[in-house]
Amino acid sequence: MARAQRLEKMDVLRAELEEEYLEALINALRVTAAGNWGLFDHNQSRIERTKVAPMVEKLCDLGKEIDGLRDRLGLEPFALHEEFEASRGPVATTAVGEPKQAKAWLARLPNPAA
Repeated sequence: MARAQRLEKMDVLRAELEEEYLEALINALRVTAAGNWGLFDHNQSRIERTKVAPMVEKLCDLGKEIDGLRDRLGLEPFALHEEFEASRGPVATTAVGEPKQAKAWLARLPNPAA
C-alpha cells in the first residue's frame, strides 16, 4: 500500500510540475511574441541568451524534473519540453522570426491563465 501511495504522490507532483511548466512556457512565449528574441536561440546571440537565460533555465530545470518523475512512473518523456528543446537553435535565414514562432505556439497551446 505504501508503494501505491508514493506513486500516487509522485504522479500528483508530476501533474503539478507540468502545469507549472506550461505556465512558464506561456509566459516566456508572450515575452517573445512581444518582440523579445532569444527564447528559441535562432540568432545564437550572447546578448539575447543572457536576457532570456532565467526563463530558459527554469523551463529546462522543470523539464528535467518532470522527465525524472515520468521515468520513475514508467511514462513517456515530457513531449512538450522535447518539442520546445527541438525548436531551439540555428535556423535557415528564411525561417520565421522568433516573435512569429512564439505567436504560433501560443495559438495552439492550452491557455490556463486566459
